[in-house]
Amino acid sequence: MKKKIALLVTLPTLIMSLAGCAGGNNASDGGTDTLAEESRQNAAVNYIGGEMNLYTWDGMFPQEILRGFEEETGVRINYSNFDYDEDMLAKLEETQGGDYDFVIADDYILELVIAEGLAQKLDTTRFENYENLNPVFMSQFYDPDNEYTVPYGAGIPLIVYDPALTNVEITSYEDLWNPSLEDNVAITANYRVINGITLKTMGESFNTEDLDVIRQAGEKLLSLAPNIRVINDSNTQDYIVSGEVAAAFLYTSQVYAALNARDDLEVVYPEEGLGFGIMAGFIPSDAPNPDAAYAFIDYINRPENAAACFEYIGYYCTNKAAEEYISDEMKEFIVLPEDAAEGEIVQNISQEAEDLHAEIWNQFRAACD
Repeated sequence: MKKKIALLVTLPTLIMSLAGCAGGNNASDGGTDTLAEESRQNAAVNYIGGEMNLYTWDGMFPQEILRGFEEETGVRINYSNFDYDEDMLAKLEETQGGDYDFVIADDYILELVIAEGLAQKLDTTRFENYENLNPVFMSQFYDPDNEYTVPYGAGIPLIVYDPALTNVEITSYEDLWNPSLEDNVAITANYRVINGITLKTMGESFNTEDLDVIRQAGEKLLSLAPNIRVINDSNTQDYIVSGEVAAAFLYTSQVYAALNARDDLEVVYPEEGLGFGIMAGFIPSDAPNPDAAYAFIDYINRPENAAACFEYIGYYCTNKAAEEYISDEMKEFIVLPEDAAEGEIVQNISQEAEDLHAEIWNQFRAACD
């Protein structure tokens, strides 16, 4: 790698020297000078050099993508990772938007990053592959005009069920309330999401601030308790894979694990609408090498590169052009169907509404015991 980078560093200088010699030996030959100049520019067109400080979670890119970018651009990637979005924000606040060139984080924290002026506006004319991004995952609450961020993967909790264990053809969240599923459903333990899908069955938003509506949803959620056998965040898919439950509401990674273990299970994109969790990248306001960040964003959004990234991380593909490059065996796991319902992200809400959600969840947990 170091040898390849060294060659890239010296090549433009070498071509410039040769061009200068040619001009000196035949000053009247303008064609020779022009060809030399074009050759120099073509050789250097992908060369940027220097370093790019990448900051995100561990294991977000396949090694061949990072290596390919370094070889093509001469940029050395310094990969730093964080465990929690809040740690990233604290670091960015400490450096006042400096130190890092490209950061990928979760939707809710991006709203704070942008509000604090820690991300710079993007010049989308610098991207060749910007149009490849799927608009379904853009124009979200944290960046409604797509001024600061580019999406990089989405998590979509879904229902998985075993047709052999129930007579219900599940197509919606509402079907989880069917009396024939008594003591036969497993769900994750994220109270805003579970309360949220209850709101969705009522035609309401995950993020309503109407306390009366939230209370009504709480009453309906309590009526689901007889059907719940398991509330668990870790390895919830094990209960549907083992046949202990007939239906389960699972996180993206758990859906993948369940379908990978048993191809007779059915996955449901509920007709009331989807819940998204979106990761997106941004360039910090005082990034040391923004040119490298622009090049990297464009590089990972080339369709074939994006496909490799999404197959590697196992999140839903946010690059529309990449879908045709995703392998057939992975398509059902990470490509959003054309007929899938619209999605919504769980957002920050008022403390009063948040407290009410927590109170409802505690009552529901007690009713399920």
